Amino acid sequence: MTGALGQLSVRQYGPSHGSHAHDHFQVLLGLEGALELEVEGRGQRVLAGLGCVIAPGERHDFEAQGHARCLVLDTSAPEWTRAGPSPAHPNTAQALAHYLHAALDTNDSLAQHCGPLLLLNCWLPSASPAGPSHRQRRQIDWQRFTQWCESQMHHPLTVADLAAHVFLSPTQFAVRCQQETRLRPMQWVRMLRLQRALTLRAEGWAWDLIAPQCGYRSASALSTALRQQRLQRLH
Repeated sequence: MTGALGQLSVRQYGPSHGSHAHDHFQVLLGLEGALELEVEGRGQRVLAGLGCVIAPGERHDFEAQGHARCLVLDTSAPEWTRAGPSPAHPNTAQALAHYLHAALDTNDSLAQHCGPLLLLNCWLPSASPAGPSHRQRRQIDWQRFTQWCESQMHHPLTVADLAAHVFLSPTQFAVRCQQETRLRPMQWVRMLRLQRALTLRAEGWAWDLIAPQCGYRSASALSTALRQQRLQRLH
């Protein structure tokens, strides 16, 4: 990947070549046709003038019936963590995409140098007069995130592990978790572990098999955690 803010290219898509993932952001902006995507099991369509951001580590697959072309930015710039799923300024983004398409066709080095930053500016919302606290933040998809956590219940999980999965610092994640779930990160994980344990018990599992599946070293440790949870609810 060349350039501090990434590498721009124009790509044409056709039949699927199978799902894959990158260790960097991939930003797509439609030029023509319809591109069908599946990102971590979620379907999405990119049409001319529309776009999407695929975060590092997200498995995705592309397919187009007929002819689809997109402007693509491969970038590791951390500023993209603040980007929403589509451009904040779609009309500007569409005009920029066609300009960059033409410039890249003529090997215009200035377009390659400045294009990634211009594209980022189209994606991020304008600064609010009230200050940075009103700036749009990258959303946490709590449903998908919960599913990932449930698949990791048999492993120890730290705040750093959780934060890394949603591309936030541990401090940022702790604040967001408390704001959006009313629970501290480890309280939230504990709730998921105990909910999973009760679900498995309802399915007929024995406690000594449930405990390691939910991250507890023994059935007695799990029993103690469930008893403490019931006492907390009574109070």
